[in-house]
Amino acid sequence: MARAVDAARGRGAEHAGHELARHRDPRTGQARQLLDRVAHRLPAPTPTDGIAALTDREREVLQLIAGGLSNAEIAAALVVAEPTAKRHVSNLLGKLGLRDRVQAVIYAYENGVIDRR
Repeated sequence: MARAVDAARGRGAEHAGHELARHRDPRTGQARQLLDRVAHRLPAPTPTDGIAALTDREREVLQLIAGGLSNAEIAAALVVAEPTAKRHVSNLLGKLGLRDRVQAVIYAYENGVIDRR
């Protein structure tokens, strides 16, 4: 590892971090190299037509997510079972091409789903 630190000096902090990470776990370096080689070949996720692709219930769930509600709170607000609320969340994330709830909140604000106060 000392050689990795010495080799990384002068190449910038970002490179040094990658060198150190690679020497902590040998698989990390190989995985990173593989990702770097194939990432540009992967198709970008193609979200559907945004809000128009959502059902009325999914739009309602998106508003509740943007309001900071958990799945349990969404289920209670909609008077449905929690697994049903989770399914609505999963469906809308998939339709909009979003990774997680944080992206859903940002999407909701950027697309006028909820008012900015």
